Amino acid sequence: MSAVRVGDVRRVLDQAYPPHLAEKWDAVGLICGDPADEVRTVAFALDCTQEVADRAVELGADMLVVHHPLLLRGVESVAADTPKGKVVHTLIKNGVALFAAHTNADKARPGVNDKLAELVGITPGRPIVPEAPETIDKWGVHIPVGSAEQVKQALFDAGAGHIGAYSHCSFDIAGKGQFKPEEGADPVEGDIGKLHRGDEVRVEFVAPSSLRSTLIAALHEAHPYEVPAYDIVETAGNGDLDTALGLGRVGELPREMTLREFTQQVANALPETAWGIRAAGDPEQTVRTVAVSSGAGDSFLSAAAKLGVDVYVTSDLRHHPVDEHLRVGGPAVIDTAHWASEFPWTAQASDIVEAALELDTEIISLRTDPWTISAHPKES
Repeated sequence: MSAVRVGDVRRVLDQAYPPHLAEKWDAVGLICGDPADEVRTVAFALDCTQEVADRAVELGADMLVVHHPLLLRGVESVAADTPKGKVVHTLIKNGVALFAAHTNADKARPGVNDKLAELVGITPGRPIVPEAPETIDKWGVHIPVGSAEQVKQALFDAGAGHIGAYSHCSFDIAGKGQFKPEEGADPVEGDIGKLHRGDEVRVEFVAPSSLRSTLIAALHEAHPYEVPAYDIVETAGNGDLDTALGLGRVGELPREMTLREFTQQVANALPETAWGIRAAGDPEQTVRTVAVSSGAGDSFLSAAAKLGVDVYVTSDLRHHPVDEHLRVGGPAVIDTAHWASEFPWTAQASDIVEAALELDTEIISLRTDPWTISAHPKES
């Protein structure tokens, strides 16, 4: 078995959480590290704080995968005497690559929101805000019979051939190819000025249009011919809302319960934080349909209300948006700690990497929620 490289882990994570899904303002992918470096242990955390970086080094990790990008906002220096610079220097000096999957992991299936939905007790259905269906390319590539499997594998490695939960999907059609090399050509088969006919396979497969340039490069690299013959037809993406990509998820509880009961259920399901969770709405109202959005989700308050849900679970809610939301008859709201709503994703990402590659994984369970104290008046 060949050694696993940083680039291999990046490929697996990019397939699970496609980078093109990330919001335009986001900064996902490999932050530091050499794609050619060997990886034996991958650690997972929500944030790359200094404490987390130190812990990754202590664990002997060769790569650290996080949800929140370390360099999301512009920086002018990564000097070792700046907070972010110190983190970067710690990782590089100790040979730890850093990778982030952020809003692309929020939108993907399964992704951060699916994990949150399952934890609070619903089967994740449609997104609150669906991603526009991605266009899909249908490819046809003509390959000499003896090179077909090699070229197919190169295309699959570059992201082609995924249909739902299936990979390496293609259809082969045997036939005869012909060409006549003209002056200036450098043919692998055939002679200049003579018509050549040979056994070829037409390989058909699908791939996201966003991978088109990547696949063309991979095809030219792997194909034995000087000029590969191929065609691409753009098709429509999947329009099924229940399986669509996007931010947030909507689903139903197995049974009705009061908002008070459901709030406690959410508190029991999520990782504990110093200040717990809070809810807005009538504690005794019944709830059944639930919307969730991991992380800061107050921008989706009106979108959740339009979907007719009974309760919306998210994080980082503010006084005025929630007050105005309730005044216009919006659903009840449950406010969790940002860290608590997203940290469970680390287990999902770890499972994906471990299933695809032969290496060790470690989840760094340090609580990076910044709030450390919750106080209430004492009874006199």
